[in-house]
Amino acid sequence: MPVPNTGPWGTVQTHHKSASVADDIDFEIKGEELQFVEIELDPGESAVAEAGAMVWKDAAVGMTTVFGDGSDGGASAGFAGKLLGAGKRLITGESLFTTVFTHNGRGKARVAFASPTPGAILPLRLADLGGTLICQKDSFLAAAKGVSIGIEFQRRVLVGLFGGEGFIMQKLEGDGWVFVQMGGTVVERELKDGEELHVDTGCLAAYQPSVDFDLIQAGGVKSVLFGGEGLFFARLKGPGKVWIQSLPFSRLAGRMLAAAGSRGGQNRGEGSVLGVLGDIVGGNR
Repeated sequence: MPVPNTGPWGTVQTHHKSASVADDIDFEIKGEELQFVEIELDPGESAVAEAGAMVWKDAAVGMTTVFGDGSDGGASAGFAGKLLGAGKRLITGESLFTTVFTHNGRGKARVAFASPTPGAILPLRLADLGGTLICQKDSFLAAAKGVSIGIEFQRRVLVGLFGGEGFIMQKLEGDGWVFVQMGGTVVERELKDGEELHVDTGCLAAYQPSVDFDLIQAGGVKSVLFGGEGLFFARLKGPGKVWIQSLPFSRLAGRMLAAAGSRGGQNRGEGSVLGVLGDIVGGNR
């Protein structure tokens, strides 16, 4: 019998082996705010990860850099297919290459990958989500070999301009496990048919294709000018699951630049008496 999931983070996830396109791997999420995923491979099994994501690996695990997302194993697709896969990754801001880690020995072997930002690593099995997940451009961390990393175009102009992720997001397809990195604490919401949820555009981390993603105005003129929430909220309409992150990296980076003040960032009170007093109180002068 499989061991049930006892919590969203930091728990061992186990499951029955089954016939699938992607390798059916076992894994463990470790850590709290700065997490990493430890993947256990059987002989011949592989995991695919972003370049530079590896923390450590057993000696029996071989490492190969491939052009594109590595979903075809490098054998069945021709040059045009590989070029298309690499082009999709380049459009979403990722490297042209991914790294494939394959267990070439006997018994069990492990390899670990870490998120580059504070937050959580979310393990999701695409077979349980209808085979497709739409997420932020830079959210993919690792996956079982066989998962395809593509692009999702936002067809609505307003969503592309003000939706927080531009016109292009990542689309993960397949039936295996994927590990996506999200900022801060992650909340999963399952929306019923017709149910709406309004989310800050930067805090929308991922959603199923069945969810309708649009924008809604964030209030009146006063709210837009002084509310600090931007012009629009993301309007998500069910049915389907959505994942919300509490701390987008763009928000964290903005606060760091603002805290730097005249030494490289922007201070909200810079040039005013309030700004000077704020720097003194905050120990910046």
